[in-house]
Amino acid sequence: MSAPTPAKARRILLKLSGEALMGEGKYGIHPPTLTRIATEVKQVVDAGVEVALVIGGGNIFRGVAGATEGMDRGSADYMGMLATVINSMALQDALEKQGAFTRVLSAIKMEQVCEPYIRRRAERHMEKGRVVIFAAGTGNPYFTTDTAASLRAMEIGAEVLLKATKVDGIYSADPKKDPSARRYRTLTYLDVLQRDLNVMDSTAISLCKDNKLPIVVFDMTRPGNIARAILGDPTEVGTTVGAAESTWA
Repeated sequence: MSAPTPAKARRILLKLSGEALMGEGKYGIHPPTLTRIATEVKQVVDAGVEVALVIGGGNIFRGVAGATEGMDRGSADYMGMLATVINSMALQDALEKQGAFTRVLSAIKMEQVCEPYIRRRAERHMEKGRVVIFAAGTGNPYFTTDTAASLRAMEIGAEVLLKATKVDGIYSADPKKDPSARRYRTLTYLDVLQRDLNVMDSTAISLCKDNKLPIVVFDMTRPGNIARAILGDPTEVGTTVGAAESTWA
């Protein structure tokens, strides 16, 4: 199977971690980083690409971490979902300051601050050129925002899922610990699962594999990389998962 390149994609879903909003801080939201992300997303929208986003909540609260400290896992996960709503509203504000039209759709109903998630409504918003931000994960505990991103990408008919990270792709080992680590240019889904490369959780990878949805993993800390990953050659700025075979950069 040959994965379509984002440069040819009409509709994409961008997955951001909550930590991506922290900048160099240890928690919370770093306004200049938020503005940079919004500026780059607006550039992609202006190029005619329909954009949806899923944001994690790890900069505010991480459900798994709370559970390891003795909290009930379900309650901790719901707290993490609420953290994603805060991040989604912050990104919505930053995007609208850049002139983008946006909608936040939450898997947990809270009509006073955002719309409830309805698939057809999300698709109509995107057809009208609005950036759609999916909040509150899947609305269920025990599922990560990676899984939510995979699920929402398939529901709206996205042609590629882009995962923004702090490294420029997927490596054979941790490049910070192993100087001999090599970056993959392309990877198959099975290679990711069998080698336990920690790209996304296994549920998210399996969903993408079953539905032949390509994944691009790239470094978002480098200014301009969001646009490069979507509008250019994704293998130049990261790793594409879903190719016919695995290759080195």
